[in-house]
Formats: sequence, structure tokens, C-alpha cells
Amino acid sequence: MDKRQINGKDFKQFLVYGLASLKKHIDIVNDLNVFPIPDGDTGDNMYSTLSGGVKALNNNKDESLQSVADSVGSGMLLGARGNSGVILSQMFGGITAYLSKFSTVGVTELANAFKCGVEHAYASVSQPVEGTMLTVLREATEVASAKINDDSTIESFLTDYLNETHESLDRTPELLPVLKEAGVVDSGGAGVLHIMEGFLQAVRGEDIATDEIAVTSTAKEIDFSLFNENSVMKYGYCTEFLLQLTHAKTDIANFSLEDMKAKLSTFGDSLVAVRTGTVIKIHVHTLTPGDVLAYAQGFGEFLTLKIENMTLQHNETVEKKPEQTFKKRATRKKYGVVTVGNGDGIINTFKEMGADIVIDGGQGKNPSVETFLQAFDAVNCDNIVVFPNNGNIVMAAKEAGENFKDANVFVVNSKTLGDGYTGLSAIDFSVDDIEEVLSNVESEISASECLMVSKAIRDTVSSGVEIKNGDYIGFVGKDILLDDANKVDCAIKLAEKLNAKNRDFLIVFYGEDVADSDKEEFEKAVSK
Repeated sequence: MDKRQINGKDFKQFLVYGLASLKKHIDIVNDLNVFPIPDGDTGDNMYSTLSGGVKALNNNKDESLQSVADSVGSGMLLGARGNSGVILSQMFGGITAYLSKFSTVGVTELANAFKCGVEHAYASVSQPVEGTMLTVLREATEVASAKINDDSTIESFLTDYLNETHESLDRTPELLPVLKEAGVVDSGGAGVLHIMEGFLQAVRGEDIATDEIAVTSTAKEIDFSLFNENSVMKYGYCTEFLLQLTHAKTDIANFSLEDMKAKLSTFGDSLVAVRTGTVIKIHVHTLTPGDVLAYAQGFGEFLTLKIENMTLQHNETVEKKPEQTFKKRATRKKYGVVTVGNGDGIINTFKEMGADIVIDGGQGKNPSVETFLQAFDAVNCDNIVVFPNNGNIVMAAKEAGENFKDANVFVVNSKTLGDGYTGLSAIDFSVDDIEEVLSNVESEISASECLMVSKAIRDTVSSGVEIKNGDYIGFVGKDILLDDANKVDCAIKLAEKLNAKNRDFLIVFYGEDVADSDKEEFEKAVSK
């Protein structure tokens, strides 16, 4: 690799190595969770997000820097999960937006791209907090950029960047007291560190184990016997492509993505359409992919194209459960509700309470931006109210809302399942004023509290509470209030501590593995 210049192929190698390095350290990143409960998913979210970019590259044979940058930017945006994933996607969104202007870049341009990335990342957070991955990204970029001189190379820049990433990460506990108390560094910053280690490995031409970059290999062999001469097409085809708009076929300046989406929606459902410059990324489930392609080709030419029989995907159960899909509502209505819930009990309850679509997700299972976009399209409404029901899902929901142009999307700041339950209970669309509807919802949520009990997975001290591995902790939001060896006693003490006896209602959600005897014991205590 040229030590002073990189092209699209080089940048692609950076990303593949960065993903491999993150994958190798994913458990370490997950375990840096401040909360000592088994829900650490920062590493998983960052991996899924970066993987979205790399997978987009695998479907793109054009290795020019512009094409690579465009594919990565849109791929990471759609794959973004969790707060750390959204921030990472925005960081690379800024980087790739800058790089797409060039065929090759040197150290100065690369540094400028990282500066652009930092600006995008900070802009994506309504209230940036220092001591997080934002700080690590900013400080590493500032220090490495300041050290550039006439003798600088790509390797020296990335070396300086990685060194400062280490230093900045070590300082995060001094900037964020909750990290210091928990005895950990910021998990998102650690993810950045391991990605950059991969970047440096790439520029140095170091070998990397093939199992670490398995994501770049083709999928496992398809069992074609699942669809034979007696089969009837039921699920259609998952159709995805990148379309380069061309002046020869359309007036690019006046091209309307909304018009294209309206037409494509007549061919199928689960439609997602994103524009990056003059390149359009389309995902749609359809029984007639030929019609989709013929229509799209009227505006330009395909850069990548993938069509898969969804019957084969539907029957694929060896590696993972197929991603959730949503059937589009046939008739459009004024209001709709999209919420997030995990577990059959919660999902069914939310549907009974009026949710049009319940995305299967929650702590440790964060839906991607693309999943939200598909849900918004399927609900087919003029105004969509969204309940993320988890603090780590709110950013992805808002990012999807900003990128969805076919409806007004209102993301409620619901950070727990309790918030979602209360908010759904308060929705009254007979009030023909969406702002009043939202005001009522927010008011009810603010008047309620969601108390949670979970098992601790390590010894630590948090919020002044000494926690023992294997005990149960009671918490509200991010505040851990108590520790107890018995889960029922923990729940009872938590209810007492929060003055539950002065409340009008106490709604209880049990995990599926809670014994009936524990439920009865808690119910007796609450009744008393």
C-alpha cells in the first residue's frame, strides 16, 4: 500500500481490517458496560453498523474511492444500531462524504475527512457528553492532525491517531464519574480503538486470520431443495440494488426520490430508499423483481444488484432467525403507532393496546435504522408516533425518522417498557391535534416511574451501592438503588423505596423464567 496516498481499494481494506479487529475484541467491548447486568451490547451494535458498510462493499465491484465511500456511507447508516452504532455511522458518514470528492487522498485529506466525521458525529447527538466515544474521536483527530508535517505518511497519521485513542480512552473515567465509579473506560471509545487498530494493520500490510474477516466471504451454501417444481412462490424476492442516476436517462437536478418510492411501493413492500449524492440504494420485497428493475433502469444504471428467493431465506434457520419483515397496510390512514418490545407477552400486549407495528427488539437486541424505515413504510400513515422504549434505541429511531420522507415521524422519548406501556395507554387520536396528543403522552410518562430488577454479573460499586456478582439489583433509569441476594426481596424493597403505595397503579412485567412461586410471593407483598 502506498504510504502517502490511498485509493478506494486501500480504504476498503481499512474497513475490512477494522471490522475484523473489532470482531476479535467484541466481547471485551461488550463487557465494558457500566451497568453490571447481562445487557452489554456496545460491541455488537458497532460491529453490526460497520458490518453494514462492509457488506455494501461486497456487493459493489467498483473500487473507486467515490464508489467505496458512497457504499460505506449508506450501508452503515442503514445498519446502524444503538447509540454507539448511530454515532459510528455518523462519524463514517462525514468521513466518506469528504473522501467521495477524490480518486486518491493523502494525509492532509484523510485528516480533513476525520475532522468532517467528528463534526457529523457531534451533530448527531442532541446533548453531547464528554468522556464518551465522541471525546475519543475528537481528541484523536485533533492530535493526529496537529502532528502532520512534510514527512508525514498515512501510517504515521494512523499511528498518532491510535496512540491518542489509547490516551483519550484512558482519560474517559476522569471526565465521566459514572465510568470511574464502575471502574471501566467508555465502551464506545474502546470500539473505536479496536477499529483503528485494524486500520493500522491494513496500512502496514500485516496478516490477518481468515476467520476474522469471515464477513467478507460469501454466505453459506443455499439449500435449493427448499424450492422445487411443486413449490408456489409466497414470500417473493428480496431485491436490493445501488442505482447510479445518469444525465443520459433523467434530469438529476429535478429527480424525486419520493416519486420513485411511490412507484416502487406498488410493486411490493418493506421498501427502503436512500439517496447519497447521485446514487440511490433500494431494498424492496416483491413478487415481480423484473418490474422493479425495469422501472429503476429508466433513471440510470445499476452499480450493484442482488435478488434472492425469500422462500429460501424464510426456511433458513441454521445460522440465525430471519430478520423481521412487515406487511404494508393496504389503505393509508392519518395516525399510526410503531413501538418496540421484546417477548411474546409484551408484543401481544402492545398490539392489543393499539400499536400498529411492534418491532421485536429491546436491550441487547437493538433494531437498526433500516428496520425502523421498513416499519414506517409498512404502517402507511400520515403521522407516525414511535415509542423506542429503550435509551439505546432512541437515536436509531430518530435517525430513521429524519430519513423517512413519506410521513411526519414523532419519536417519543420513551426509554423503558414502562414508558411505552404508559404512553400507549395515554394515546387518544380523537384529539385532532398531534401536538396535543404528544403532550398528553409525555405528561403521563413523566408522571410514572419504571422500576427494574436484574441479576448482576460482576462485583462493583454504582451510585454508592455495593454490588455483588450473582445478586439482584434494583434500578430506575441509570440509577442503581439497591442490591439484594433474593430477587423477590429486591423487587419489594425497590417498590417500597419508590413509595409505590402512594401510586394509583402498579403494573408488573415478569421475565419468562420467573417462577410462579416468586410471582405469588411478590403479589402478596404488594397487596399488603
